[in-house]
Amino acid sequence: MNPKYTYPAAVAIENRQWPDRVFTVPPVWTSVDLRDGNQALPEPMNPDQKLEYFNMLKKIGFKEIEVSFPSASEDDFNFVRRLIEEGHIPEDVRISVLTQARKHLIDRTLESLKGVHRAIAHCYVATSDLHNRFVFGGDRQKALQMAIDGTKMVCDAIVANGLEGRIGYEFSPEEFTDSDIDYVVELCCAVRDEWAKMGPVSKDNFILNLPATVERRPPNHYADMIELFCRKYPFCDTTRISLHSHNDQGCAVAASELAILAGADRVEGTVFGHGERTGNLDISVLALNLESMGIDTGLDFSNMPEIVRTVERNSGIEVHPRHPYAGDLVFTAFSGSHQDAIRKGFERRGDISEFFNQGWKMPYLHIDPADLGRQYERLIRINSQSGKGGVVYVLEKEFGICPPKSMHPAIGAAVQHYVDASGGEIDSAKLREIFYECFVNCDGIYRMENYSRASAGEHSGAGFDWFIGEEKYQLTGQGNGLLSAVVRALKGSGKMPFFKVEDYAEHTLGTDADARAIAFVGLRVSEESSDLVYGAGEHTNIDKAVIHALICALNRAAAAGRLGEPVMQ
Repeated sequence: MNPKYTYPAAVAIENRQWPDRVFTVPPVWTSVDLRDGNQALPEPMNPDQKLEYFNMLKKIGFKEIEVSFPSASEDDFNFVRRLIEEGHIPEDVRISVLTQARKHLIDRTLESLKGVHRAIAHCYVATSDLHNRFVFGGDRQKALQMAIDGTKMVCDAIVANGLEGRIGYEFSPEEFTDSDIDYVVELCCAVRDEWAKMGPVSKDNFILNLPATVERRPPNHYADMIELFCRKYPFCDTTRISLHSHNDQGCAVAASELAILAGADRVEGTVFGHGERTGNLDISVLALNLESMGIDTGLDFSNMPEIVRTVERNSGIEVHPRHPYAGDLVFTAFSGSHQDAIRKGFERRGDISEFFNQGWKMPYLHIDPADLGRQYERLIRINSQSGKGGVVYVLEKEFGICPPKSMHPAIGAAVQHYVDASGGEIDSAKLREIFYECFVNCDGIYRMENYSRASAGEHSGAGFDWFIGEEKYQLTGQGNGLLSAVVRALKGSGKMPFFKVEDYAEHTLGTDADARAIAFVGLRVSEESSDLVYGAGEHTNIDKAVIHALICALNRAAAAGRLGEPVMQ
């Protein structure tokens, strides 16, 4: 019994060169969004939507844009005419139009290009035995003759429409990756010979597009086939070798990257991979992959959010949140360890750049989000998987709250407790609210009123009313600083259980004259344990912020049952 599936036969190539090559220059980029991508949309774009999309593609930097199948419908034909007649095509941009190798279709297609400054006529013929024998009921010889005849018809239509010298020719042996290499080379040589009757052949006017129409092979096979084709085809110096990968096995980007190394110098695809079935090559991913390797691609995705909005609005398909560059979540860290690494990476960005001798190298972020119009403040999202590093990063970057390092675990635990109970994720505003509820707004058994400060030589003095529940005590104390004076007054009162200030920090929030201060106090509340309980205080007066932080720490320790009982007699 024949197996249902078999592994694709290896490509017979000796001493392959592509695995040792590196990228040095980008390929020629060709967008097929408006033809190949558009025909696979649930609701194809109307003419106005296509024009907005076309303008977006120009802004990104595409110099070749396949715009329609003019013989397929009046809308497609009229769209080409609109681009030409209304002057929407810059002189450095070539539009491309697709046709099958049939005379009436070719004539209609070339008619649509009348008056164009520069364009590409793209014709295709299936070359696989699967198509020739079982779809069309023909054979290889019939397909070869169809390719020659189709090319001659294109040449005749160019002349008939007065387009000599302005039209380049692209030919695609459809299902190249499922075809016999020697046969495809023979057919492509015959196509080139026919095109050469129009005049000198060059990379600028002759393109062989070798498509993975259906992805049936692993990426390395596509590369092998491209390298083998380039070895066998004798006119590579005057022919542009193009790729058109589909994504049936999810490998279109990988296959295209390897095939470029194997000798291709042009790539067709769509911005976010729209196309038949699982779609075309996603050009945005391939181009930005190359950018991340230091290759200047000539494409501009620096306003990725706007590109996403334009594509979604006109295609009716949302960009997946995990899309490698355009998704909402791709520069977001949920994992605590990832968040902590990102935070530390930004803190030491200069040192990292100097060590690796490159401008950008960051934990978990292979490309700078700012290059795509994204904001650092949105890098980290907080949910039940988040850790202290990411939580503190958001507090620092968005609100200027910089707690001491030994306080980070307590803050992380407080946020973790909240998101575990509530589920989902929280935004930065909610994170700030949780921080203030847990560490700043800590009412409890202890409070202070009528505080006053006095200086006595090198020492600071403090006087205040101290409340333990409803009981009030008038206390005074001196120390080498305000916090020390208050702590000595409390300990000298004989009313307080054991506590010891082990950590203290303060800084301003903002830089203007009305900036508030925030203080952090960490207390050891057990003689047997070195664990600290933290409180924080915020006020325009630094003294009041410090005292508030101390009181919050005491109330938090008491509420948690970690502070001994006060002496009330």
